[in-house]
Amino acid sequence: MKILEIKDIVRKDVPIYYRRLYSGKAVVELINKSQDIQVDFSIEHKPTGQKEILVTLVDTIDYPLIPLRTALKKAIDDLDSSGGLPD
Repeated sequence: MKILEIKDIVRKDVPIYYRRLYSGKAVVELINKSQDIQVDFSIEHKPTGQKEILVTLVDTIDYPLIPLRTALKKAIDDLDSSGGLPD
């Protein structure tokens, strides 16, 4: 399993300044076949300075969810750190 990209990312308007909500499509390579998966995710900054990333899969897939969510969280964190998420 490999996360190829996260595309069509749209930020949802939330009045809470320390929480950002997004939706988009994750292009994932599963068993030598790429698949688009609709995802919703949020990034929340805790008072301790840590980031908490929560991922919700909108589409159902036939693959173990824990490794997929872990890989998506890492890809989202990398996008956030590099400034790749919309403001």
